[in-house]
Amino acid sequence: MLEIKNVTKKFGEKVALNGLSFNIPTGSVFGLIGSNGSGKSTLLRIISGVYEPDGGTVEIDGESTFENPGVKAQCFFISDFPYFYNNSTVANLAALYRDIYPKWDEDKFQKLCCIFPIKTNDRIINMSKGMQRQAALMLALSTCPKYLMLDEIFDGLDPVVRQLIKKLLVEMVTENESTIIIASHNLRELEDVCDHIGLIHSGGIVLEKELDEAKLGIHRVQAVFDREIGEGLFSELNVVKTQRQGKLLNMTIKGNAEEIEKTIMALGPVYMEMLPLTLEEVFISEMEVVGYDIDNIIK
Repeated sequence: MLEIKNVTKKFGEKVALNGLSFNIPTGSVFGLIGSNGSGKSTLLRIISGVYEPDGGTVEIDGESTFENPGVKAQCFFISDFPYFYNNSTVANLAALYRDIYPKWDEDKFQKLCCIFPIKTNDRIINMSKGMQRQAALMLALSTCPKYLMLDEIFDGLDPVVRQLIKKLLVEMVTENESTIIIASHNLRELEDVCDHIGLIHSGGIVLEKELDEAKLGIHRVQAVFDREIGEGLFSELNVVKTQRQGKLLNMTIKGNAEEIEKTIMALGPVYMEMLPLTLEEVFISEMEVVGYDIDNIIK
């Protein structure tokens, strides 16, 4: 279990994380989403022990990660801009990691060297962004970490490699009961692989749920009425957003699907349909609640 307890982090006067608290269950693929500058990357650095929180704690199986070599040996972090020394190659980094990570799997490493089109003796800094991420992930998976933190791992990868990486991550969770935390703005990719999500904004937690639960708790409803319908008639419902296009009423509503349908059908619509939301639509709806939307941004 990864426990984040009232974590605060500041950089000068800038508050990056402000009393953040939630848990990440063992053996899950956790999607960390949020607005630009919300604190996603900072949180990953704190979880992996790169940063020390100014307040609160992050504990992995009851132990702090900061300056704790035993816990860090179970973790691997790939940042949004992976850093490599000028002479770093996959081969010489593998030699280093064999000594650092007690669960290094040589067979897995050799298998990954055959899967990914990377020459292990080439300098990594001369590779493209996508190839650098592939090199970092090859090494990360070979350490067999119990906790793997990935920041924008899909950035710069072509569609085939993205599918390959998602397959490898799912296999890692299945085989090792590992926990994977992925921070990304590519919500379509997260939707394919994650079973839990956490939405943060301005350094605080907005939403933390199983992905299916998050999507089932909010609905897009389309209804057509043959008469004028005032928004006051929907006061019983938790309506997040309403848009009108002629007689067509588009609403985003939080709550139980059956209760929503019952309330709207009681008003006698000519047509009514409830549509599932994508993770991107859930993100937009939740962010609108906290005032982060297009209308407020362009004011």
